[in-house]
Amino acid sequence: MLFEGSTLKILPVETDVSGIVELRFERGTESVNKLDRLAFEELRRAIDVIGSTQGLRGLLITSAKDAFIVGADIFEFTGVFKGSEADVAAFVGGNSRIVTALGDLPLPSVAIINGLALGGGLEVALAADYRVMATSAKIGVPEIHLGLFPGYGGTVRLPRLVGLSAAASWIMTGAQNGADAALSAGAVDAVTTPEGLRIAALALLGEAIRGRNDWRGRRAALCKSLGLTPEQVAAELASAKTEAAKALPHYPAAQAAVALLEEAAGRDRDAALALEVERFATTAKTQAASSLVTIFMNEQAVKKIARSHAKAARPVRKAAVIGAGVMGGGIAYQSALHGVPILMKDIASASLDLGMAEARKLLARQVEQGRLAQGKADAVLAAITPTLSYDGIETADVVVEAVVEEITVKKRVFSEIEGLVGEGTILASNTSSLRIGDLAEGLSRPERFGGMHFFNPVARMALVEVVRGPKTSAEALASLVGYASAMGKTPIVVADCPGFVVNRVLTPYLVAFLRLVHDGVHFTEIDKAMEAFGWPMGPAYLCDVIGMDISHHVVEIVSAGFSDRMNVEFGSAIEILLKAERLGQKNGRGFYSYERDTKGRPRKSVDPATDSCLGPIQPRGRRDAAPDEIVQRMMLPLVLEAARCVEDAIAGTPGEVDMCLVLGLGLPRYLGGALKYADHLGLAHVVELCDRWTGLGAIYHPSDKLRAMAAEGRAFYPI
Repeated sequence: MLFEGSTLKILPVETDVSGIVELRFERGTESVNKLDRLAFEELRRAIDVIGSTQGLRGLLITSAKDAFIVGADIFEFTGVFKGSEADVAAFVGGNSRIVTALGDLPLPSVAIINGLALGGGLEVALAADYRVMATSAKIGVPEIHLGLFPGYGGTVRLPRLVGLSAAASWIMTGAQNGADAALSAGAVDAVTTPEGLRIAALALLGEAIRGRNDWRGRRAALCKSLGLTPEQVAAELASAKTEAAKALPHYPAAQAAVALLEEAAGRDRDAALALEVERFATTAKTQAASSLVTIFMNEQAVKKIARSHAKAARPVRKAAVIGAGVMGGGIAYQSALHGVPILMKDIASASLDLGMAEARKLLARQVEQGRLAQGKADAVLAAITPTLSYDGIETADVVVEAVVEEITVKKRVFSEIEGLVGEGTILASNTSSLRIGDLAEGLSRPERFGGMHFFNPVARMALVEVVRGPKTSAEALASLVGYASAMGKTPIVVADCPGFVVNRVLTPYLVAFLRLVHDGVHFTEIDKAMEAFGWPMGPAYLCDVIGMDISHHVVEIVSAGFSDRMNVEFGSAIEILLKAERLGQKNGRGFYSYERDTKGRPRKSVDPATDSCLGPIQPRGRRDAAPDEIVQRMMLPLVLEAARCVEDAIAGTPGEVDMCLVLGLGLPRYLGGALKYADHLGLAHVVELCDRWTGLGAIYHPSDKLRAMAAEGRAFYPI
């Protein structure tokens, strides 16, 4: 029997002769259920229908999709978050009251969790009296990854089910929890196979209808406070408080969530829900929440763009990488791991051994962490063929060159390869800074040539800059994007220029660092300020990790390509350390000195000899600089160059530029990207700060277009 509510587009409501009503989330032609304005409006109407109908005995909350509900519609949230704190509270509070009304219907309810129930999806399930979960399903509250915490009752209902300490852990980590863990914690009441879900749910609902389960008493208990003393609450949350403090000051959501749990513990359900809405609205207006939501949206946009390119891609069934070592081994590992056999060619046996050792190390780590069975790891390793010859390269669909970063060597390699492969084979360079157009000179098929710039370490770094050369065909570009995606990477298409996006933007950042050192600021103070700002490592440490030789090469090549503003016209710390054979971590001496710990990892320490090396390029001696000065002088050139990448169409959108920097450069995520950070500061303020430092050189000079944007009150991410 169908209710009037069955006319709803995504929430049909129907009942059977026994008086059991089913509320089924069914998102039309879309692949998943999500919570947006339409979903909440229909849920409200469905609740009204169910609540006003006589003779109903029990409620099933189900999904017609492979997942239960994957969460709120983040794209809709962005518009809400741009309103005032009161606007956010009104929006979230209204939806929270609908979820509460679902849980308060005057009949027992069971939610059937048949797949993912995340964020708001889990909060809907938590409103039911009971939950039955498939063995294959996962549940969690991942809002922390967006700089938020649950806002539809999760911080209230979860502690009452799993306990305060466990709830804090779920909320702070944002992890997805499997069925066994959820059952053990008390988040669900039964676990069964996907095929047995409905039977188990009906059995549980029948027990409640017949009075064998005291659903009313259970519901009443969950409406009370947690019943803990302040001392007990403090003890339960002590560990969470310590962990939350580590995320400050840039990521305040974890601490806000723990403070909310602590304050709400002594309140009844409705008072706690009201507090949750209030604190959620405050947290939603933080820089971190705005930036992390923007990153989420940019990630989705980048994936969509990659899928559109990959539609025209030819499948890559076999690949080759020319140049082994750590980089080549990483590329080979990534390809083989994702099902594309690969030939790894080098001219030196030692380099091949190093490449295979890198692949073995990465596979061993996967096995050790339980992510890969040993048999599968052995098969992946067997899919990598190390060789000193070009035998077999003619069967490769894509060949990636990863030899030394010298244009003459690379061009010689490509001239050799092109005569050995078929006309359909696509060639790609892993160059980090050289122009693809320059490398293509002399090739007979330049349309089959592009760039695939991987980042080191390949296994950890998600980004691949797929470079469109002057003559790269759409088909070749699509195939490179498709191959990068098939390898589990995030490909972003960029135009050809020195350094592409990441190293082009990195270079003025490093030039600013070199100028600070030249002006007498100690490199350790610069690192300290930038790490406090949120970077995973300061610029001196970064140079040591990259290698002083590679850092020097990148700055030299990219600055030469943009000599009107990036030339280093003063003594360079990188250059003087390179001449002193202080290469960084690779030989144990750079800005810092390094010793290996018991696990073979390099540990840095301050080396007094570095100051002696740098003394000659600091004509005015040492001086102190405030952290604000250091941050401004470091970040402004980076922001300005990112803006120029948009102006020059090096990447298609501000979001693509920002994702290159977040994924490839390690730009702090709470900034949302260089251009999102510029919007946060306000472009007029960015220009004002640049004018303050204009005497330091052209890297501090905004472009005319940026000045115009600032004058017109525009932004890279307009409201």
